[in-house]
Amino acid sequence: MNPKNLPDISEFRHHYDLQIRFSDVDILGHVNNTVYLAFYDTGKAHYFRDVRKSSFDWSDVETVIANVNCAFVSPIVFGEEVEVLTRCEEIHDKSFKLLQVLREKNTGEVKSVCETVMVGYDVKEKQSMPISREWRESFEQYEGRNL
Repeated sequence: MNPKNLPDISEFRHHYDLQIRFSDVDILGHVNNTVYLAFYDTGKAHYFRDVRKSSFDWSDVETVIANVNCAFVSPIVFGEEVEVLTRCEEIHDKSFKLLQVLREKNTGEVKSVCETVMVGYDVKEKQSMPISREWRESFEQYEGRNL
């Protein structure tokens, strides 16, 4: 990721504070690269809960991850205060794209950027399905813009 192409942080409404555990850190003192995806998943979970409010049901799977692209910009080290920012970039017929950022809260330094494509999924039929009207309306209402 070219630092000149970093997303505009002011466009993110959703922020969630993360906790770095000692077990997240490798021998170099950096958060292990596999932990970044867990951080992004935590951010997605809290984002979905806030977007869908009371209508979100954890037992009803309506989407699955189709693609994840994670760019490591700067290492996260133990002791830093890190947050994950999440927003929906776009919605298509059967998919939507999330953009997420990990950043150090005190300095604002971007540590990583992630794009995730999620696909509507019918668990019983084991096939993709259109993104529901409820998801579309919830994203647009939360983000305050047409997607």
